[in-house]
Amino acid sequence: MRSPMIDFSIARGPLLFCLLMPAVASAATLTVGPGKTYATPAAAAAVARDGDVIEISAGVYRNEAIWKAHGLTIRGVGEGRAHLDAAGLTLANRKAIWVIQGNGTTVENIEFSGASVPDKNGAGIRQEGSGLTVRNCYFHDNQNGVLAGDKADSDILIESSWFARNGAGDGQSHNMYINRVRSFTLRFSYSQGAKVGHLVKSRAYRTSILYNRLTGEEGNPSYEIDLPNGGRVEVVGNLIQQGTAAENPALLSFGAEEATNPEQALFVINNTFVNDRTAGGTFVRIVSSPTARIINNLFIGAGTPVSGTATQVSNLVTDRAGLVDPARFDYHLKATSPAINAGTDPGTDGTQSLAPQFQYVHPLGGEPRQRLDGAWDVGAFEYGTPPSPSTDGGTPGVPGSPGEDGGTPVVPGSPGEDGGGPTPDAGCGCTTSGAASSTLALLLLLALGRRRVV
Repeated sequence: MRSPMIDFSIARGPLLFCLLMPAVASAATLTVGPGKTYATPAAAAAVARDGDVIEISAGVYRNEAIWKAHGLTIRGVGEGRAHLDAAGLTLANRKAIWVIQGNGTTVENIEFSGASVPDKNGAGIRQEGSGLTVRNCYFHDNQNGVLAGDKADSDILIESSWFARNGAGDGQSHNMYINRVRSFTLRFSYSQGAKVGHLVKSRAYRTSILYNRLTGEEGNPSYEIDLPNGGRVEVVGNLIQQGTAAENPALLSFGAEEATNPEQALFVINNTFVNDRTAGGTFVRIVSSPTARIINNLFIGAGTPVSGTATQVSNLVTDRAGLVDPARFDYHLKATSPAINAGTDPGTDGTQSLAPQFQYVHPLGGEPRQRLDGAWDVGAFEYGTPPSPSTDGGTPGVPGSPGEDGGTPVVPGSPGEDGGGPTPDAGCGCTTSGAASSTLALLLLLALGRRRVV
């Protein structure tokens, strides 16, 4: 197909520069599904080229794929999700349903389940390239949900995604397992009931865990958050619950396998920790000696609030926290809660505010956190914000389930958000990743590419 003619008489300044570049990229859109150009995601993966968009129609797909091109956007479209179901399949690559080898990949609105391989390390997504964004996806009943390998220049963002019952039962496979990458950000997501493994495990040099629901519930996970090599870590505004069948007494563990990451700093700010394990445990376990600040956290249940050396300010330890409905994981504050106005300004980490800017909305969303009376409350929620209507245990992203209206709450600052307000980098956001610079680099690469129409 010939490129359209260009009227250079109207080009001025930067526009003229762009038009005179050697070639103008036009990413192809590859469609997948019944009656589409490609019957399966694997067929599209085999021909995808840098910068392409792959749209996968909602439905069930029973095959694996290896994605090699760079700058891909792979998304499910239509009513519901595209479901990659590997239950009972033998994965020929012996790694994952999707192995992503390209850089700068975005995956949206896809469901992954049933990944299993002989070494018990099968994943929904195995990330081997640099740079990955996962948005509004569902990973369940795999040996690993997302498994990311070592990549020192890689930034990984997971947002508005749901992880449930992943793990091979060996304690070495998890809902998500991020190895040594430059940064990992998890926000506005829901991780529950891992099988012996952790709800979140990160060896990243920088880890930001922001405004999530991380609840063991009826499962038997180990740690809710495991940071075995430490790093620079912000854990802000999360609901963190250990269930009665938890395999390990600690909810958050820092540096348990030697603090080998270049920087060692831990900021645990305005979280609500709930320990339902009868034998008790440790809410925050610090094995190494980082710069650690534990501020405005609500610790509920039996156990030791903090093990290790840390600056602790305005944390509240209580069995009478005054929560709206803890049995149904609604940890909003009642008017009688001792957490109201019991906090303090978290200050800064030296470069930016540590104060929470958002709070989690179930399922898979967030909303601005507003101090209505100017004072600071302890925990993940500010009193006076009404509970979201779907805190009754509704199933995220599955239309028709209890409390679910078929939509996903908007993630502040993400595509589709028209409400303005602070972006996730404002305050504690905190710093998320190199996403902005990566996007700019990607646009430049695409501009140098070859125009192609499929």
